[in-house]
Amino acid sequence: MKAYLLRRHGKPTVLQPTDVPVPDLKHEQVRVKIECIGLNYAEIMARKGFYGWAPQMPYTLGMEAYGSIEAVGDSVSARAIGDKVIIGTQYGCYAEKFVGHWQATAPAIKQFTPEENAAFFVNFSTAWVGLFEMAKLIAGESVLIQAAAGGVGTAAVQMAKALGCTVYGTVSNPEKEKLIQDLGIDHAINYLEEDFEESVKKLTDGQGVDVVQEMVGGDVFKKSVRVLKPLGRIIVMGYASMDLKKWNPLSWYKTWQGVPKANLMDMSKRVYSMMAFHLGYLMKDEVIMNRVIQGLSEFVIMHNFRPVVGQTFSFDEIPKAHELMESRKSMGKIAVSYTHLTLPTNREV
Repeated sequence: MKAYLLRRHGKPTVLQPTDVPVPDLKHEQVRVKIECIGLNYAEIMARKGFYGWAPQMPYTLGMEAYGSIEAVGDSVSARAIGDKVIIGTQYGCYAEKFVGHWQATAPAIKQFTPEENAAFFVNFSTAWVGLFEMAKLIAGESVLIQAAAGGVGTAAVQMAKALGCTVYGTVSNPEKEKLIQDLGIDHAINYLEEDFEESVKKLTDGQGVDVVQEMVGGDVFKKSVRVLKPLGRIIVMGYASMDLKKWNPLSWYKTWQGVPKANLMDMSKRVYSMMAFHLGYLMKDEVIMNRVIQGLSEFVIMHNFRPVVGQTFSFDEIPKAHELMESRKSMGKIAVSYTHLTLPTNREV
């Protein structure tokens, strides 16, 4: 089968498809023929060597996908050959086939297209865990979503609105502003045209918000803390402002300085809490993730959400898709489809 093995860290060009054997099917595992892949910024970080959970190279990138089960191992009763499923895992999805524990899969959502199913797991699970499992967001509260037009951001906007919250979101251009307005956001803030801290304080009569979903770091994190109400909660889910373009100790030190850090004295004085997580680490616990995806799927179906897929590439264009994602010019989720596959394939099973 074809797969993108990461053999060394670096630019998107280090990703090259190669022929690899299909892994043997073991106890409690399933084999899925992948039809679509969802791309995540975490995979850029892993490609550059910034993730501690990554296995020893070479390995196959890819945290989520959609496809059909073509084989099941011993003691698997919850999945059957032919089932359409979504995959959520730490790695292994940049390939024609995925082999892993059956609990790394969940039933696909029938209302979704293949691309939407592939775009669902990571972004919606991240928003769900952050807003509902950790921040305990409730109806009537207010929430600020940073990077609101991205994959996690568009998921968070939809879920917070469905819960009955007042939602604020930051974007960088009018196109992204329109996107989140179409999703029903209450207040879209173009941070290149106005200071989001001042805007949020003005819109809330100086009160601030109950919850901030923060994914940028640096000055954005510092300002996000300052717009919290007393008893507010800030959930740190990423550090998109990290300087990953230069590979030298000075750049790495600058990057580390920009990573959000808890200030216990400030938290005590202003009475707020800070929480942080990364879904890639949580994915190791298949029992928790299975519970999360079950509750999330029911919530999504009930409220008729849909992942926002901004652009779709073919399998042989994954390096190009990484370039777009890294440029920060994409909106919503980037998907990869096998429908337009141009590479010669090896159908070994």
